[in-house]
Amino acid sequence: MAAEHSKGGGESTLTVLLALAVNFAIAVMKAIAGVITGSAAMMAEAGHSVADTFTEGLLLTALRRSTRPADRRHPFGYGKDRYFWSLLAAVSIFVSGAVFAFYEGFRTVFGAPQEQGNPVVGYVVLALAFALESVSWTQAARQVRREARARDRSVLAYLRVSDDPTVKTVFLEDSAALVGLVLAFGGLGLHHLTGSSVWDGVASLAIGVLLAFAAYTLASTNRGLLIGRQADPVLVRAVWSWLREAPEVEQVVDLLTMAVGTDRVLVCARLDFDDALGAADLERACVRIDAELRAAHPELDEVFLEPVPRTDPELRSRVLARYGDLKL
Repeated sequence: MAAEHSKGGGESTLTVLLALAVNFAIAVMKAIAGVITGSAAMMAEAGHSVADTFTEGLLLTALRRSTRPADRRHPFGYGKDRYFWSLLAAVSIFVSGAVFAFYEGFRTVFGAPQEQGNPVVGYVVLALAFALESVSWTQAARQVRREARARDRSVLAYLRVSDDPTVKTVFLEDSAALVGLVLAFGGLGLHHLTGSSVWDGVASLAIGVLLAFAAYTLASTNRGLLIGRQADPVLVRAVWSWLREAPEVEQVVDLLTMAVGTDRVLVCARLDFDDALGAADLERACVRIDAELRAAHPELDEVFLEPVPRTDPELRSRVLARYGDLKL
């Protein structure tokens, strides 16, 4: 598990570093072009790239801090640090990107008409930015496709259940960046053709909506992981089936899982064991089940097994309240 986790963390770090370098270069180019052209959409895109640059810095912090080993104060490790810093990255996208884009848009649409500078500079910068963003997006998309394929899922399904917010953040923000560049190009072009700066402002507002949506999506994902989201349902069903087939287990009464970090899952299973087992047999069975379960599913970080009677009415009512009549 450590090797796989290290490999994944290394690729995630490469993805974030590439995005950081690309976004910093693009932010400088867009800011210069925005001043030259006087385009609100271009300035909104400059703010967008500045927000993305801050975001990558936060993601690098998330990757570094989340790999610290468990200690006395944090016996389950620091895996959720990645979710916290990724949540701050989503806030950065909204505050530094969306709010600035809305400001530029409203100022241009409802303010005095603005003369356009040299639009050719804007076209060239947007084309270069699109090419550079495509490099970063390709790296993020390649990692997402590889990880989705490894889990036998579609890309959309993988993004929905993934417990690695860093690569998801880079992928979504780069996708939003490419769409934002198209919007900025449209606003700049329509301003050039019609002479009306309103189109520039409308494009800036559209970029703000795009960034707000991206920020909300990422914040919602990290909120769920911070609260304590269940592990991937495919893994949960696999663990349930494995436990049910264990010879010492008569019935799986309850199964609780929680993502405590990227590729790290906590499992608590309440099992009704064979009543013929003695205390020593039960202890050996728990040790064997723990070891074999970890070997079968390396992402399991901690496994707790609790012997319980399946007929206990209070326990049964709690399980039914959580899951209903359907098991998992």
